[in-house]
Amino acid sequence: MSDQRPHVVLGTGPAGRTLAGELLSRGHQVRSVNRSGRADLPSGATLVTADVTDPHQLRQVTDGAAAVYNCTHVPYEQQVQVLPLIQQSLLTALGPTGTPLVVVDTLSLYGPTGGVPMTEQTPFAATSGKGRIRAELTERYLAAHQRGDVRVALGMAADFFGPWTFVSSLGATTFPNALRGEPVPAFGDPDLPHSYSYLPDVATGLATLGERPEAWGRLWHLPVAPALTTRQVHGLIAELTGRPVHTHVVPEPVPYGPFDAAFMAEYAELFYWHTEPFVMDDSAFTQTFGLHATPMAEALRTTTDWFRRAEAGHTSRAA
Repeated sequence: MSDQRPHVVLGTGPAGRTLAGELLSRGHQVRSVNRSGRADLPSGATLVTADVTDPHQLRQVTDGAAAVYNCTHVPYEQQVQVLPLIQQSLLTALGPTGTPLVVVDTLSLYGPTGGVPMTEQTPFAATSGKGRIRAELTERYLAAHQRGDVRVALGMAADFFGPWTFVSSLGATTFPNALRGEPVPAFGDPDLPHSYSYLPDVATGLATLGERPEAWGRLWHLPVAPALTTRQVHGLIAELTGRPVHTHVVPEPVPYGPFDAAFMAEYAELFYWHTEPFVMDDSAFTQTFGLHATPMAEALRTTTDWFRRAEAGHTSRAA
């Protein structure tokens, strides 16, 4: 008999929405959680409202869950203060239940590597405040698992791109601009290899971590296509749109388009992602679970088609 307990997804932004769709496609019941009570979710997902920093509210919305996935989004300027509150709430709410917890995270905890590809064995050597807090949280999660306080797996991803993904270095200033023939920005050095994580691949990886007990107790690099340079990515997009992509290099963290001064002031300490090779190795995940990333050309085709429909007004942004 199949497990009818719901899989609970915290957050309804691009990652949470895409993960909800992936879990539904696997036959799971999905309960999505946000603070506003508004979201554009895949058909079949149930939306409930809660403040995830409140353990009591979190315990109520995760009651009876088969697994819980933390896909909450916290703005850069709030991460150092808010991320520890969310973690404490998760550990308090889920610890007594034994419910597996899957957390999606970034690569900022490693810090600059001098271009050496990042693996799960790369030391936590963050130089940024946001990276250091991510490293501390990861260490606390893993320590809690080792103590038996909670069952947890962490899924690491590079820069997101894909449907619904607007605020990204490969998002709202890339695909719409390319479709309109406008300059497309590239941060830092566009001729360095750079890993980009296709959001449906991230969702596939997270759902797998939630289903497979052998995944728990460690961090994993989620499936990612072999790194290309950003200029090569722009070239593939040009082939898909049928018009040249004019790459506009943004060599320093200065405001550009939707990336305003406040955003760039926070992003500056992570700008090394674009000034040295930024390559994520997913071989541990692919060898363990037999799942591989979508080829970059195919992922870009799907994303370009989605933005083309969005530009035509057929798609609204997620709440």
